[in-house]
Amino acid sequence: MLFLIGVVAFALGILISVSLHEAGHMVTAKAFGMKVTKYFVGFGPTIWSFKRGETEYGLKGIPLGGFCKIVGMTPQDDDVDPADQPRVMWKYPVWKRTIVMGAGSVTHFLLAIVALWLAAIFMGLPNPAIEKPQPAYVKITDCVIVGATVNRDCVPGDPASPAKQAGLRDDDKITAVNGVPVATYADLVNEIRKLPPNSQATVNYQRDGADQQVNVNLASVQRPPVGDPDGPVTAVSALGVAGPNLPPGMPTMVKYNPVEAFPATADYTGQLAVGTVQSLQRLPQKIPALWDAVTGEPRDADTPISVVGASRLGGEAAQHGLWEIFVLLFVSLNFFIGVFNLLPLLPLDGGHIAIAWFERARSWVFARLGKPDPGRVDYFKLMPVTYAVILIGGAFTLLTITADIINPITLF
Repeated sequence: MLFLIGVVAFALGILISVSLHEAGHMVTAKAFGMKVTKYFVGFGPTIWSFKRGETEYGLKGIPLGGFCKIVGMTPQDDDVDPADQPRVMWKYPVWKRTIVMGAGSVTHFLLAIVALWLAAIFMGLPNPAIEKPQPAYVKITDCVIVGATVNRDCVPGDPASPAKQAGLRDDDKITAVNGVPVATYADLVNEIRKLPPNSQATVNYQRDGADQQVNVNLASVQRPPVGDPDGPVTAVSALGVAGPNLPPGMPTMVKYNPVEAFPATADYTGQLAVGTVQSLQRLPQKIPALWDAVTGEPRDADTPISVVGASRLGGEAAQHGLWEIFVLLFVSLNFFIGVFNLLPLLPLDGGHIAIAWFERARSWVFARLGKPDPGRVDYFKLMPVTYAVILIGGAFTLLTITADIINPITLF
């Protein structure tokens, strides 16, 4: 039951955020004097509506977004009443049109930032120390998995963990291997892999603040190179530990008071912005992995998800009481939608902004050259590109939804 509640709540949250996106366009357009004739939540047949002033507000039957109708968004709009010509959007200064078209994405960013600020106070944000290289506080495994496929539990026949056999414990801090200092868990892995398989290593560590030393008989396992999971598999040494483990007592989530929450939110927002841009850059190369997931291969957790998949993850988070994950998913999705809508492609908001500034720059250049103003861009000539973007975007959306239904990403 909690799973279903979480799914519905997450989907409803996204619907509300998209509706507020359209409200951002509407409010800024009205503020500048543009005429807005319609504002609806959903698409398809009208369920309910009312008219206030010159705008009709209402609810449509298909709850998959929303829209607002601003009169004369382009010079090619042919449904403009002659009396409304002075108020058509395309005649307004480019900076005003930029604000109106960018208001949707700004709304998503504001929703994400406010949600993060509230989360920082009442739920906590991921501890920033976790993102930084940590000393090699280790978690001892029960076994070592010899084969290259390590994403499984121990089974009878797996060799016992060398670290466990040598007496190492969870939260021991490894400080050196064969006299070579180890500052981080990554350093520990690199030093262990430099040693011959089945050899003996002297491990220095700290436990409860006391320096200690132990000799460990390393195991031989098959692994690809560090940082290259698709590289050639070779025999390397293994200690039988997992990490990076947090120092004892370090919380994974940190709460802040209302004032401290502002810089914490700003820091997390910056990380989110960088991560979103990097995700967009990796998007094309993730399409083959999505197709593989649809055709029966294991789903890569780093592949894109649709609103369907995100809602499912929200349901899982609610089912297990992980409301901080629920909120961070909502924040991440809003941030992604906001950035995606600013891409300079029609029919996205960023496409309209790019055209407006192109027109402005072209007019400036022609004026400096003493040539007549070339006028506005003909949107009809851009329709083939627009249709191509819609077709590619639709196919990608269908692929992600299919993968999220057939082979979904799960939290557990």
